[in-house]
Amino acid sequence: MSAAGSSPGAAGAATATTPGAPPPPSTTSMSIAGSPPTSSSPPGITTAPSTSSSVGTGTGTGTGGGSIVSGSGTGGRRVSYFYDAEVGNYHYGQGHPMKPHRVRMTHNLVVNYGLYKKMDVFRPRPISPMAMTRFHSDDYINFLKVITPDNMSDYTRQLQRFNVGEDCPVFDGLFEFCQLYTSGSIGGAARLNDNNADVVINWSGGLHHAKKAEASGFCYINDCVLSILELLKKHERVLYIDIDIHHGDGVEEAFYSTNRVMTVSFHKFGEFFPGTGDVLDIGYADGKNYAINFPLNDGMDDEAYQSVFKPIIAKVMEHFAPGAVVLQCGADSLSGDRLGCFNLSVKGHAECVSYVRSFNIPMLILGGGGYTLRNVPRCWTYETAVAVGEAIKDDMPFNDYYEYFGPDYSLHLPVSNMENLNSREYLNRTKEQLIDILREVEPVPGTQIQTGQVESQLAPRGISMEIDEPSSAEGGNASENPDQRGDDRSDGRKEHPSELAA
Repeated sequence: MSAAGSSPGAAGAATATTPGAPPPPSTTSMSIAGSPPTSSSPPGITTAPSTSSSVGTGTGTGTGGGSIVSGSGTGGRRVSYFYDAEVGNYHYGQGHPMKPHRVRMTHNLVVNYGLYKKMDVFRPRPISPMAMTRFHSDDYINFLKVITPDNMSDYTRQLQRFNVGEDCPVFDGLFEFCQLYTSGSIGGAARLNDNNADVVINWSGGLHHAKKAEASGFCYINDCVLSILELLKKHERVLYIDIDIHHGDGVEEAFYSTNRVMTVSFHKFGEFFPGTGDVLDIGYADGKNYAINFPLNDGMDDEAYQSVFKPIIAKVMEHFAPGAVVLQCGADSLSGDRLGCFNLSVKGHAECVSYVRSFNIPMLILGGGGYTLRNVPRCWTYETAVAVGEAIKDDMPFNDYYEYFGPDYSLHLPVSNMENLNSREYLNRTKEQLIDILREVEPVPGTQIQTGQVESQLAPRGISMEIDEPSSAEGGNASENPDQRGDDRSDGRKEHPSELAA
């Protein structure tokens, strides 16, 4: 097992893929801003000035990175696309179902279909470890920075504590891999915040199982949570939708007690990883009714999926009215997935993207699961076309991985004849149950959430600040005891109890 050496950007880094895998595509060597175009760049690709708007002062993170392609427009819908050619160099290990190489294969198809002409393509700038601690614990991030296959024996206790070693193995360049996929998600969110795009795509992201101080389900850093925190800097409410076959437990847990983020997950439930996501799990405290879970059984097909997805999302949009949407498009819900048990076609899966896009709300589209190597690029390429509003042919163009897609070499594949174990009665009953929960959602949530941007805090820890309080004559609550706050005002008004809530 080997990966991209110690650093994805290091000169001479080895390309490590599964044995027998083809070499990296020539089309991924697209020129970055500030460097001359390479001879292997796709036709029409030019360099563009770097776009740089901060992701929080002092965190050392950039947003867009260098622009690779300046898109030609998508009929009024501005689409940005984040990709780093190094992503395919990382390897979880022999026999492991998670293969980052699928993102490189997806990108190669996107380029050969000519979809890059319709988007602004960026290579993300690496975020700092400090930016990751907006959600994750310092100890966990420091551990990921130092752990390597060579020093694992020195960190036996930490490996167990942080759940690293089996499903989430240690491999060469682990932390750089985490930086790479997380940078695209945070940079994409910042690009939406700056109103430089309407839709942003990062197929390397969507690793939704990681917890605050624990790796889980092939996920180390939860880029979904970090991108939502970035969006919350501008948007009062953010909607997270998860169509991966596995429950988005890491994201739900992170926002379980706030009403500024609603999480909606459609997933396989019952003796299936991670085992969470019951329909009765609806949130806690201020977040009650803001976690929506639709547990499903084996064999879910296109018609049944859309019969529940569209009504639920429509009701969410009506009651929650988000300012931005994060859509996790795990492709393990496709028919024939190595780890999945649903029966969705590529078109059925992409219909979710199309439907969410139709609401014209700023949208961040992320990858996620997907473990049948030939099917994931098909799905994500078609969904890229849906995002830009471009029709593409079923016959696949020649590409660097053409032999993977034989014998038919087409974008769409037939689904299996497996039985759908989700009865119409069960789906309707669960749908009505969730719609009843959504009717309880307050029209305008007001609870604040800490985005983790230390530099933006009014009174950071350890800093003493003197604040001028308005006098009683001005209607304020100034008193001789600064630790006591009264509710009597000289103007005769009473403060509402919620104003004093912690």
